[in-house]
Amino acid sequence: MPKFVITGGAKLSGQIAVCGAKNSALKIIPAAILSEEPITIKNLPNIEDVDRSLELLESLGASVTRFKGGVTINTKKIKTTELDQKMADKFRGSIMFVGVMLARFGQVKFPHPGGCVIGAGGRPIDLFIEGYKAFGAEIEEDHGHFYNIKAKKLKPANYFFPLVSVTATESMLMTASIIPGKTILKNCAMEPEIEALAEYLNKQGAKIKGAGSPTIIIEGNKKLKAGIFNVIPDRIETGSFAILAAAANSEIKITKCNPEHIMTLLEIFKKIGVNFETGKDWIQIKKSGKLLAHDIKTHEYPGFATDLQSPYVVLMTQVHGSSMIHETIYDRRLIWTDMLSQMGANITMCDPHRILVQGPTKLHGKHLMSPDLRAGIALVIAGLIADGVTEIDNIYQIDRGYEQLEARLQKIGANIKRID
Repeated sequence: MPKFVITGGAKLSGQIAVCGAKNSALKIIPAAILSEEPITIKNLPNIEDVDRSLELLESLGASVTRFKGGVTINTKKIKTTELDQKMADKFRGSIMFVGVMLARFGQVKFPHPGGCVIGAGGRPIDLFIEGYKAFGAEIEEDHGHFYNIKAKKLKPANYFFPLVSVTATESMLMTASIIPGKTILKNCAMEPEIEALAEYLNKQGAKIKGAGSPTIIIEGNKKLKAGIFNVIPDRIETGSFAILAAAANSEIKITKCNPEHIMTLLEIFKKIGVNFETGKDWIQIKKSGKLLAHDIKTHEYPGFATDLQSPYVVLMTQVHGSSMIHETIYDRRLIWTDMLSQMGANITMCDPHRILVQGPTKLHGKHLMSPDLRAGIALVIAGLIADGVTEIDNIYQIDRGYEQLEARLQKIGANIKRID
């Protein structure tokens, strides 16, 4: 298995471009199933999760033609409604194929989706199952390992999400888009990826109102067209690079991004003393003076993103004062901070959802293993600002969400190598 070897302390400067959003790409790929016409997706990130999603689509019988920076997909000749178990087990994004398959073909059979370690037992699919039932589907379950969902005729629904969920909101939105009649979804997630998805579906014949707000109304259209979808910039990657620049006290310009999508982080930057400027599609992080600690509590968009919590913890090890980090979205997402403590961080685990970080502390290189995607990028940031050499194993988890990370970091001066 490949690993990253990082020699910390290198001077960082220059520009780094943001790739297409992983969390947008993994929804528009299964959305291709909603139409028999070919869809072209541009600004597609070249990452592991996208590869797995396209492989799963091909296994169903779809035609996939890749080109530099994108793909053209034709799902007219899909030949099966059963998701390949080995493929679906590899990534949690496989759940996004279920609703669209059900809507188009009236049935789908699939295994419980896989994913990274924070998903093990902690990210159930009850919200999806209950949503499909609301559309009139019948569920057969094999001890929670395999599901068979059928419906003679799906009906529009009036559904309230008991928990705010981005993926469940997107799945129900896509499913309803080709069910004739009015569907009303309440307590929806409000992420930019949802707005981008709805905007595309509306161009293809759907009638969706309220995407990006807690209530979404969908007037389903039995058939949709297909066209061109440009994947929006990855806001988590944008925030990760901004945090890296702040933690390293380096002048780095982040390009091809949307600063509006990380306004919560940028407002915190103002409070703690990070010096920066923004433009329409760029953020310039400048050298700063003394940085101050600031508490965070993760929350659904537009609150502080749970996917930025791990990098933010690293930043808090370099500022002055104590900061409380409260993770409210996922269980076990703070366990990785034990590795940061091994590097010299002063972190106290208050309970499974809260840690206290005391800074500033000097970090030292260690041999570590990436437990999941977001903790993985946090360990990379820690290695870049630490003394000595840091080795990070299991970087498959990092490759799932960051395209050619080491090559892009090398261009801004990072001493990072991929070793097979």
